[in-house]
Amino acid sequence: MARVTRDDVARTAGTSTAVVSYVINDGPRPVAAATRARVLAAVEELGYRPNRVAQAMARRRTDLIGMVVPDARQPFFAELAHTVERAAAERGKLVLIGNSDYADEREAHYIRAFLGMQVDGLVLVTQDPSAPGVARADAPDGTPVVLLHHRAETEHGLAVVADDEGGAREVVGHLLGHGHATVHCFGGTFSLSPSDPVTVRTAGWAAALTEAGLTTEGRLVGAPFDRVRAHREALALLARADRPTAVFCATDDQAIGLLRAADDLGLRVPEDLAVAGFDDIAEAVIAGPPLTSVATAQEEMARAAVDLVLGVRADGEPMPTAGARMFPARMVVRRSCGCTGA
Repeated sequence: MARVTRDDVARTAGTSTAVVSYVINDGPRPVAAATRARVLAAVEELGYRPNRVAQAMARRRTDLIGMVVPDARQPFFAELAHTVERAAAERGKLVLIGNSDYADEREAHYIRAFLGMQVDGLVLVTQDPSAPGVARADAPDGTPVVLLHHRAETEHGLAVVADDEGGAREVVGHLLGHGHATVHCFGGTFSLSPSDPVTVRTAGWAAALTEAGLTTEGRLVGAPFDRVRAHREALALLARADRPTAVFCATDDQAIGLLRAADDLGLRVPEDLAVAGFDDIAEAVIAGPPLTSVATAQEEMARAAVDLVLGVRADGEPMPTAGARMFPARMVVRRSCGCTGA
């Protein structure tokens, strides 16, 4: 079957190809409602599919946003990517997603590939904003690059972040309020940049202990970010003779691995071990027991990232070209911390 063209649609609708173009592209000239209806009816009847590549070349705009995440298999990053995709769809954009697998080279590969596709902008959930691939993403052609979840390391960078330190400080203070002598921290496993969210959350944990007159020495435990490997580290931590009675986990995935380890060892949560996480992923509600966590304004952050990429808000107001937008984080209390009826 021959491919249906714009000329075919114009003949069926009784209009010019220019009018068909105005309807398909929603401009640049207005089209009378009755004529628009005829064109759309012809499009439906003939099964016409616009050539988006040709349109992009003509308009010098692809309506594509590239997004790089460390690992979309992890629930937090999956939820984050989904919110960005929804926010982009509201603005008529499509999102291309690449997984860096926490590898700088792979991250750089996706950045180069997306820039080569002439995306309208990049949203990067990077593990290191100083990595060469990220630094080179600030392309000479002016393609906007926005860091999401991770702070920019230069004053010229664009970033959308949560109040990671404040959220961690609040939830650790809450654990101490349950009468624990101290709170251990399940943090990262490798050297993270100072602007990494886990680094900032760990700083919030340390600040809460310091404010309570407690030392952090020997209380920070390196833990992988995925629940399976975190579970193995948690088994070793909880099998110690001096095992902690309360643990703050830098991510909910780590906390879920810790909860499973406690169950494996016959420890009761929260009677023998109080646990709190960060991110408030959907599974926190059905964890055993339900997990106290820190929620971030994920929907608002996703919209802000898309707005920054496009350089304008949905209401038409211009966006800043540098700096960070910080959104509040709030504690969500459930039973794992020792609160009853939550």
